[in-house]
Amino acid sequence: MDNHSGVGVLDKAIVVLDCLEDGAKTLTSLVEASGLSRPTAYRLAVALEHHRLVVRDQLGRFTLGPRLTELAASATNDDPLLAAASEVLSRLRDATGESAQLYRREGDIRRCVVAAERASGLRDTVPVGLAMPLTAGSAAQVLLAWEPTAEAQPLLAKAAFSIATLAHVRRRGWAASVAEREPGVASVSAPVRDGSGRVVAAVSVSGPIDRLGRSPGRRHSAAVMRAADALSRAAVRR
Repeated sequence: MDNHSGVGVLDKAIVVLDCLEDGAKTLTSLVEASGLSRPTAYRLAVALEHHRLVVRDQLGRFTLGPRLTELAASATNDDPLLAAASEVLSRLRDATGESAQLYRREGDIRRCVVAAERASGLRDTVPVGLAMPLTAGSAAQVLLAWEPTAEAQPLLAKAAFSIATLAHVRRRGWAASVAEREPGVASVSAPVRDGSGRVVAAVSVSGPIDRLGRSPGRRHSAAVMRAADALSRAAVRR
């Protein structure tokens, strides 16, 4: 596939965005991944930051920005779930004070399709489009908990949680994790269902353990489940 449009600066900007798709990067790692010179990579990243296509996390690393979420929502406004997600996640973020995300399963990964970040302070930044394994984190637990055992078993062999954990998630209707996906990070997730009751997504809040504590579900499960209910109602209209 030819990735050259003939507009050099645009092609290089797309290279920067592509490199950030798999997670936040320092300038040095962005230069290494993109093959661009250091001045060019920095100039493009800062220009993209000006347009909110790129932001910097609490460590000063470049990561994908909220403008991409807004553009994606506009492009997929025929999907009621995604159309409703930005507003619902913004309310969830404001209610909990933590970053909120919506994940969908794609084979053996989960992908962040919508996110609402804290405006300031220590955040758990999850860029829209980021793919994560289905073997760690509360959203992964939710996306696997209602799958047939035969389908979940191969992933459970290398997961940070067990089949007993998934049974517990089904009983209480939500999942929590502490330092399971990433050291120092906790999260709470709940299932989003379509009109047939099938789990089609997981809605989450995540943030530092210092704020969420070792039992994050006690603090945020009710708010996350309300958001999941709102998104499930939207999914029914698909």
